[in-house]
Amino acid sequence: MRNIKLTISYDGTRYKGWQRLGNSEMTIQGKIEDVLSKMTGKNVEIIGSGRTDGGVHALMQVANFRTKSKMSNNEILEYLYKYLPEDIVVKKVESANEKFHARYNVKSKSYLYKIWNYRYHNPLIRKHINHIPERLNISEMKKAARLFIGEHDFSSFTSAKSKKKSRVREVYGIDINKEDEIIEIIIRGNGFLHNMVRIMVGTLLEVGLDRMKSDEVLEILDKKDRRLAGPTAPAKGLYLYSIEY
Repeated sequence: MRNIKLTISYDGTRYKGWQRLGNSEMTIQGKIEDVLSKMTGKNVEIIGSGRTDGGVHALMQVANFRTKSKMSNNEILEYLYKYLPEDIVVKKVESANEKFHARYNVKSKSYLYKIWNYRYHNPLIRKHINHIPERLNISEMKKAARLFIGEHDFSSFTSAKSKKKSRVREVYGIDINKEDEIIEIIIRGNGFLHNMVRIMVGTLLEVGLDRMKSDEVLEILDKKDRRLAGPTAPAKGLYLYSIEY
């Protein structure tokens, strides 16, 4: 039995997220599994590095699956490219050792959030970037971002309902860069809760719009109350950026 590692990128605009849903064919996992199942003649289940929500994109998603197929890695790559829709591309197919697990072996992940900061939106990229027409205070956003770095309980920054699992995560770094009208926020950490990155970005945007003080981040973290943090930023600006094993 071979263990195959896939490196994938996708435009999540028209999908309900990564995870296969029983009542919908419009998931990234579902589309890839359907093609692999047709290719092998067997039901194939792929394991992703993690879930992305509906409308979220990926520059780098990683998954693995097991198969007895005799097709070469390149043949698998070409088959996937031929039969997957244009908004999902498997960029690399590799042989992995039998213990490799796309989710459990992750050491760190990075997410990218893109903002179009100009009075008028850009019609050419509107589906892949969050439009903020008001001027943002980047220096204050950077001050607030630094307060997220380190190990914290991120209960205030998740929409997850269950409290059974730990909400402690470590953020390794946050970079905020602006070039012309585009602002990019890259957040790197050892793992992320449901909607954590989008709520962190929503909070940074509140700071940038002078609706919240940068030092309020520490109080929000301490209170562990979702109602105190900023809104959940739109999914269309979020990209799974990189994964380290």
